[in-house]
Amino acid sequence: MARRYLETIVAHGTTTVCSFCTSHPQSVDALFNAASALSMRIAAGKTCMDRNAPPELLDSPDSAYSDSESLICRWHGAGRCSYVISPRFAPTSTPRQLEAMGALWERHSDCLMQTHIAEQPEEIEWVRELFPDCRDYLDVYEAHGLLGRRGLYGHGIHLTARERSRLREAGAAVVHCPTSNLFIGSGLFDARARISEGISVGLATDTGGGSSFSMLRTMAVAYEISQLHGRPLHPAELYWLATSGNAAVMHLESRIGNLKAGMEADLIVLDLESTEEIAFAARNAEDVWQLLFPTIMLGDDRAVSEVWINGRRRKRRS
Repeated sequence: MARRYLETIVAHGTTTVCSFCTSHPQSVDALFNAASALSMRIAAGKTCMDRNAPPELLDSPDSAYSDSESLICRWHGAGRCSYVISPRFAPTSTPRQLEAMGALWERHSDCLMQTHIAEQPEEIEWVRELFPDCRDYLDVYEAHGLLGRRGLYGHGIHLTARERSRLREAGAAVVHCPTSNLFIGSGLFDARARISEGISVGLATDTGGGSSFSMLRTMAVAYEISQLHGRPLHPAELYWLATSGNAAVMHLESRIGNLKAGMEADLIVLDLESTEEIAFAARNAEDVWQLLFPTIMLGDDRAVSEVWINGRRRKRRS
């Protein structure tokens, strides 16, 4: 399944992935092994949760720490692999487990840390009930050592002004998952507002909760949501979010996300006339962004003509 997952996202034009594995350590080994076979840059980690989930998926504070540290020692920095400390989200971890994850992150501060925040109003109320001594959702993470510059916080749709201010001060990133937000009915993330506030924003397919493996489709839905806020994202911003912006969020901007000399050769070739409808729209373009826009809005895996990973071609459309 790990191999199939990576082959699927590569076919859709994704060359680097940041992923939650399951709560089983062997799932991390499987995903990193599959990525290594492709020479693919990957960041991933074991999902840690010790309550409010099916019993067969639960770990404990001690096993979450020891399993994660063993995986860090085995995989972090091995080839193109990076480990991500991964508490699922506040409701599925006891305070003791969150504290253990914060201690692990302090010990391995060069790792990313990923979790979820403020996705749905009901979830926020649940967090308030579980952690009554904390000021808000983000304060739960900060109180347990889980707020920092290498933190990735999925969704962040319903953040308070205080939370947004602290995320900016900490240099942390909010990861926008537009197809997932619409599929689950979570709400409408205001990407333009968060970027204007100086918060780092990433863009993700969220394949677990989303409805597409394609970053092109993700860009299109992000555009549509920004339209509903009356602040549409420009095609240049969408393209940047999916490439250089995401590289920066993952602290990999010196390695991937750009075509500068010396960067790792992770490349995709887009066919800007992949269907008759897209070609028709592209022929009327007046600049490069109008040329790209039809592919963003209507494109899918057919638009991805070639994919190169670490200098080797992994897809070539017949």
